[in-house]
Amino acid sequence: MTETAQGVGRSVAEPVQPTEQLDFHALNALLNLYDDNGRIQFDKDREAANQYFLQHVNQNTVFFHDLEEKIEYLVENRYYDPEVLEPYDFAFIKSLFKRAYAHKFRFRTFLGAYKYYTSYTLKTFDGRRYLERYEDRVCMVALTLAAGDTALAERIVDEIIEGRFQPATPTFLNSGKAQRGEPVSCFLLRIEDNMESIGRSINSALQLSKRGGGVALLLSNIREHGAPIKHIENQSSGVIPVMKLLEDAFSYANQLGARQGAGAVYLNAHHPDIMRFLDTKRENADEKIRIKTLSLGVVIPDITFELAKRDDDMYLFSPYDVERIYGKPFADISVTEHYEEMVEDPRIRKRKINARHFFQTLAEIQFESGYPYIMFEDTVNRANPIEGRITHSNLCSEILQVSTPSEFNEDLTYSRIGDDISCNLGSLNIAEAVDSGDFPATIETAIRALTAVADQTSIDSVPSVRQGNEHSHAIGLGQMNLHGFLGRERIHYGSEEGLDFTNVYFAAVMYECLRASMTLARERGTRFTSFETSDYASGAFFDRYDPADFAPRTDRVREIIEGSTIHVPTAEDWAALKKDVAEHGLYNRNLQAVPPTGSISYINNSTSSIHPIASRIEIRKEGKIGRVYYPAPYMTNDNLEYYEDAYEIGFEKIIDTYAVATKYVDQGLSLTLFFKDTATTRDINRAQIYAWRKGIKTIYYIRLRQTALTGTEVQGCVSCML
Repeated sequence: MTETAQGVGRSVAEPVQPTEQLDFHALNALLNLYDDNGRIQFDKDREAANQYFLQHVNQNTVFFHDLEEKIEYLVENRYYDPEVLEPYDFAFIKSLFKRAYAHKFRFRTFLGAYKYYTSYTLKTFDGRRYLERYEDRVCMVALTLAAGDTALAERIVDEIIEGRFQPATPTFLNSGKAQRGEPVSCFLLRIEDNMESIGRSINSALQLSKRGGGVALLLSNIREHGAPIKHIENQSSGVIPVMKLLEDAFSYANQLGARQGAGAVYLNAHHPDIMRFLDTKRENADEKIRIKTLSLGVVIPDITFELAKRDDDMYLFSPYDVERIYGKPFADISVTEHYEEMVEDPRIRKRKINARHFFQTLAEIQFESGYPYIMFEDTVNRANPIEGRITHSNLCSEILQVSTPSEFNEDLTYSRIGDDISCNLGSLNIAEAVDSGDFPATIETAIRALTAVADQTSIDSVPSVRQGNEHSHAIGLGQMNLHGFLGRERIHYGSEEGLDFTNVYFAAVMYECLRASMTLARERGTRFTSFETSDYASGAFFDRYDPADFAPRTDRVREIIEGSTIHVPTAEDWAALKKDVAEHGLYNRNLQAVPPTGSISYINNSTSSIHPIASRIEIRKEGKIGRVYYPAPYMTNDNLEYYEDAYEIGFEKIIDTYAVATKYVDQGLSLTLFFKDTATTRDINRAQIYAWRKGIKTIYYIRLRQTALTGTEVQGCVSCML
């Protein structure tokens, strides 16, 4: 076996004949220019990837004579964590690296290779030279997550290197490194209506941000501007000053410069500060209130839509009064259920605004900034199989888990530790998963890998996050490359066949996820805390589904499924799983969440998440290198008609696709809506109403297409966008 196979030699991109005297950046740019026959030059991008290795990577990679020398050096110089390697003997480690290199992995695009080497691989401390190849990173991730289980380590290597499963950025970036952040993508915290909770939450945001995770915080329970403090009227400053403090905290704390601090805040639509909250994102907002980097989210109950439909006023309720009367925080109250009685209760301070004016303002702010995210509160909680209430989401609007409040002493120590949330994420490449030689095993390996992230993470500086993670073992298996797969199979996104495949695929994934978590519970003799009061234990969760709905309805999708190892559960399978779960439980309280998938999509040659492509050739600005071009996966000059972009497809088909998938995902799906440059705020309102009616749980960003160039600046380009 050559040194390359042992993990110390040179990986290369797909070998192609180089174009004379052009560097990799220039070659990549040719991808966005038609050739003389009006065809996209896909070969130039593959050539660019090849030249990137020849001209840059190979020249800047530290050479080692063999794997033993390499591992020794990286451990002794505090690049690798010796505790990760300790459970294995060196013979196995060597065999695992050999296994990884035997797959002969090749980056399929220039951006995939560039993104990996700029954002993920281990570098010397001065940042100038590379210490790992892609295969090395995969092995260190597998060794970390397997924690001594050699069979699992081999399975994880196979799934990642073949592109079927991709851990989220924090896991893929940090695993095995001595100098690292946490492998967790993000965190969700509650803030209660007292200074101790506010102070502790700001400190927690700092602690979590420096470990590399984005943090979303719930503001709905904080009393409004002008509310009394200790019975003295007009004392509270409301939520805006808390937002300013949090924005400064996230600007200050980041993970060793590798990942910038990022935060989001969520507020209920019926909070009295809601209009001031939205105004912080206006382009012309006063600097005293303007929020530049903090993301905003709004929690909207069903009653808000009903009031708008009737063109009624909507009442905004004082969280302080609601908590005083109902005995629990405002966010833990169903506004829809208690709306009329709260309106009639004279003990609750309230003010009113026009419901349609609220939605108009919401659309205006989204039109200007893309924010806020939206969580449809009642839709989310109707679908929730766990006892308790889901109050807010995360920075990407796909995490939907139950949390509970903490209580504090005056010295900020906990008198009662509640459960906050950490996001343990990774995604399947749908196209490669369909091609898997053993689809159930692919899902089980992914579930075990993500469970390892949850099991191995302990955030001691934020006890509520640590406890929430220990109680729930919650994970979020995501999906990406739906449009890439549909394009490969010559199926139009949002078509009858497209929706049919989405239904069958997500039903099969749900079944395999539940089976894998049940297997873990049986093996370990451990269930997630509160399993006994969940819809899983009672069987109510399983009763929501008719297994007849899982089966394909179109000939094309039936052909795809029959040619794969995907198992579509029958009524007998579903009944047997229901019985097994009742007997053994589930190890993971939450199993699925579909994130937007950014960088991992590029290195995995995938379209992002399950939404359509934004353009056939995506244009990105990447640091010093400037513009980089990325072709839609599996796109050729012969199947371009199946790669219509999201702006042309329209929001209805995107929402239809997400609505089908949502039925089978216990958490959320990060849904971005795309509008042409002719769109108005009325169009955005129509999309919000359509999404709510279709059972969508959350909306992430609103994207407006920017005006295209006239063609005089760049002739013959594929994607000519400002």
